[in-house]
Amino acid sequence: MDSILIRGGKPLSGTIAISGAKNAVLTLMPCALLTDRPLTLENLPRLADVDGFMHLLNQHGASTTLEGAGNGGFGRSMSIRAGRIASTTAPYDFVRKMRASILVLGPLLARAGEATVSMPGGCAIGNRPIDLHLKAMEALGAEIELAQGYVTARAPDGGLVGGDISFAQVSVGATENAVMAAVLARGETRIENAAREPEIADLCNCLVAMGAEIEGIGTDNLTICGQDRLGGATYRVMPDRIEAGSYACAAAITGGELQLEGARASDMPSILAGLREVGLAIEETDGGIHVASDGPLRPVTLSTAPFPGFPTDMQAQFMAMLTRAEGTSLLTETIFENRYMHVPELARMGADIEVRGRTAVVKGVDHLVGAQVMATDLRASMSLVLAGLAADGETQVLRVYHLDRGYERLEEKLGAAGADIERVSEG
Repeated sequence: MDSILIRGGKPLSGTIAISGAKNAVLTLMPCALLTDRPLTLENLPRLADVDGFMHLLNQHGASTTLEGAGNGGFGRSMSIRAGRIASTTAPYDFVRKMRASILVLGPLLARAGEATVSMPGGCAIGNRPIDLHLKAMEALGAEIELAQGYVTARAPDGGLVGGDISFAQVSVGATENAVMAAVLARGETRIENAAREPEIADLCNCLVAMGAEIEGIGTDNLTICGQDRLGGATYRVMPDRIEAGSYACAAAITGGELQLEGARASDMPSILAGLREVGLAIEETDGGIHVASDGPLRPVTLSTAPFPGFPTDMQAQFMAMLTRAEGTSLLTETIFENRYMHVPELARMGADIEVRGRTAVVKGVDHLVGAQVMATDLRASMSLVLAGLAADGETQVLRVYHLDRGYERLEEKLGAAGADIERVSEG
């Protein structure tokens, strides 16, 4: 099993190209199930989750073709064509590895009239029920059955029918499933309290390119006029705002500076606001965002929240960065109840962090010390890499398969910016 070795203490400097967004591409790929025409996605990141989703689409009958790798090895494109749906079942062996697999539910139900999907897996960061997904499908006329770890949904004769969907709480995944199901439903669908994340706007824009009619993109109220069919499209995946924020934290914790090529400031207002509060100098450039350390790091108080609030996917990285701030920071996790599993591992490196319910009290320390640490989930693994970049001595991060789910060629990107980092394979 691979691990990452880091010899810390080197300020980062240079340019890091920001890849296509993991959280966007895993939403765009199932759109291919909505049409018998090809969907080509450009700026595709090289990630384990993308490969896993590709295999899931193959099992549903879609053919997939990967092409090219521009930008020094980054930025592939994938053409997906589901000429016919060979299977409407997403088996446990696929879905258990990746929660995003639940996003085939809406497209399969809309196009084929039925879908059987295993209950999802993914990172063990807390309870993430799918009841909002199922209620959205029921609002479009589907009948739902739960049995033996699977969800079976069936559309009425004649297909799904437009309806009113009002989410009791904001849910990114449920909004995505509802939108994909509604674009082929008969009549008009109104979605209230929809999630507003940039990745959902990216999904809607891709669907519009395929022939969907969607109003209110970027707001919490969406109106969708269902179509008889959708066509193909070529669509470029948005840049990964979480990757960009993670590398900005790397610049901060090492006292360095980075040009985040391709990053889009409009996608990450709360992340940039938090970084500025910590003391990072941030400048929008023609090609992306430039971030630079500007003296000692300052403590902050932050709470995670749905967009445009501070994203839960950046909490662990900010925590690692704030272990080197001069003072005490407070981080409150409101989205997931089990997203502090990185705290004991950071403590092994000398961090002073106390968890009080949903709030973590982070007291800045004079220095961190390299250690062998274990990644517990995707974003936690990045927090350990960040700590290792600043720590004295050598840090070994184990279970880096978590990293490979969401960060494209991390050691190559950091190494090119001056980090002393390498991937090691046992044996």
